[in-house]
Amino acid sequence: DRARKNLSRGERGVCTKLNTVRNSILNGNTTIGIELGSTRIKTVLVGPEHEILASGSHEWENENIDGIWTYSLEDIWKGVQDSYKNMADAVEKEYGVVLKTTKAIGVSAMMHGYMVFDKNGKLLTPFRTWRNNITGEASGKLTELFNYPIPQRWSIAHLYQAILKNEEHISEISFMTTLAGYVHWKLTGKKVLGINDASGVFPIDINNKNYNKKMLKQFNEILRDKNIPWNLEDILPEVLEAGEKAGELTTEGVRLLDVTGRLEPGIFMCPPEGDAGTGMVATNCIAERTGNVSAGTSVFAMIVLDKELSGAYPEIDLVTTPTGKLVAMVHSNNCTSDYDAWIGLFGEAVKALGFEVSKAKLYDTFLSKALEGDRDCGGLLSYGYISGEHITNFEEGRPMFIRKPDSNFNLANFFRTHLFASLAALRIGLNILFEKESVKVDEILGHGGFFKTREAGQRIMAAATRVPVSVMETAGEGGAWGIAILASYMANKSEKETLEYFLNSNVFKVNRKITVQPVSDDVADFDVFMDRYIKGLVIERSAVDNFK
Repeated sequence: DRARKNLSRGERGVCTKLNTVRNSILNGNTTIGIELGSTRIKTVLVGPEHEILASGSHEWENENIDGIWTYSLEDIWKGVQDSYKNMADAVEKEYGVVLKTTKAIGVSAMMHGYMVFDKNGKLLTPFRTWRNNITGEASGKLTELFNYPIPQRWSIAHLYQAILKNEEHISEISFMTTLAGYVHWKLTGKKVLGINDASGVFPIDINNKNYNKKMLKQFNEILRDKNIPWNLEDILPEVLEAGEKAGELTTEGVRLLDVTGRLEPGIFMCPPEGDAGTGMVATNCIAERTGNVSAGTSVFAMIVLDKELSGAYPEIDLVTTPTGKLVAMVHSNNCTSDYDAWIGLFGEAVKALGFEVSKAKLYDTFLSKALEGDRDCGGLLSYGYISGEHITNFEEGRPMFIRKPDSNFNLANFFRTHLFASLAALRIGLNILFEKESVKVDEILGHGGFFKTREAGQRIMAAATRVPVSVMETAGEGGAWGIAILASYMANKSEKETLEYFLNSNVFKVNRKITVQPVSDDVADFDVFMDRYIKGLVIERSAVDNFK
């Protein structure tokens, strides 16, 4: 007490806040969010005011094995455990307490892809991620059958492609799920999905908030002559909406998550969701005419619709919010990976010259140069196709940079070209929504690595979308924070409290954001670049066909 009296008012305030946080952790008045992204697995502990108290992460990368982009089960659990451990260690270091319980846990991950298991829980084929553009035949046939867009990334497209190829494992399938659904299943024993993640597995009837029964019947009918011993509904996860309980962390689940065994079993878990859904929550974009764009390894824009589209477009996914509202999603497989590689190369050059420069400074320096480039990017062109790109009909990619002898080849134009190119495929899909379907959106909320150099990221995204682009202070927290918020909603909501009301009244009471309006010159410049980009696709096609 004597020591406390000697503290300044500010120091006493810090002590009081620290004790409040400790009590929240010890009493389990927190939530945990885990998200498995394409390059990082992140775990966050979120307090009662929805602030992040501690976080931990694990870097990982997909592998291309026999032409398939994949992650091994071993890498999945190694990453989850390391990410959780780093978060728990941060709690102990920062607050001096051991994390043993929490009010609720949520798991989010990359959507789509193909994970199928037999009756004993054995994975029947290596995990095929969203990045694989290998289901063109199935995607086209199912889109025609349903009169509904079935992109190549979707789980049902992967399943039907495997059936068309007569893959041996088909008859043994007992369960099909996503990456988030798999992790949740192993932690709880429950075979469920949040409705947003489920909407990337099979089309959802937004009126019934479940898989479309008519389309289930159509799919089962085309399987009748193939002697397959299951109906589709028998192998799909149960669909749950935001706010529903989705099981409890089991003793076996604790062993998988917390290698120290200090976390207690019995903690409630919310429905596992896709990264699209948690991105919507993290940006508070779940009401009609709101939109957000997540830009990192891939880039996808999601607009919550106030009416259905007039037709089916292969460039447009129709998914849902975590509450089941219809969302138009434009998803481009490639965004930052190619210019990430170039910045890595320049970083090597800087180091070889004897200088130590932080990664953050490299990105801020080089990407900011893009705003100094010529309006026409100096006549340069690039394609950042690390993998295939369904919007432009490429089953695989060849990253490439192109210039003419008289192009203005300098650093500013180089990075301006890369940033423009990273959003070009996205723009093709958005043109359909804004021009053909007259979809309206008041602003787009941005999050992801593309916006870390905020001025360059926001300004060029605004030029590409022709819509005001805002970045919230909280948007950088990403999907791990978003799924922790969904866990909090499940645990703390009143009986009839909607997710929209919960977010507005509890999470985003103070909505701090920076908004950048489209600059007319930038918009015109992007239009000129798009003409060059589309004409140059024949060069990319030749590279894919001939550079093996």
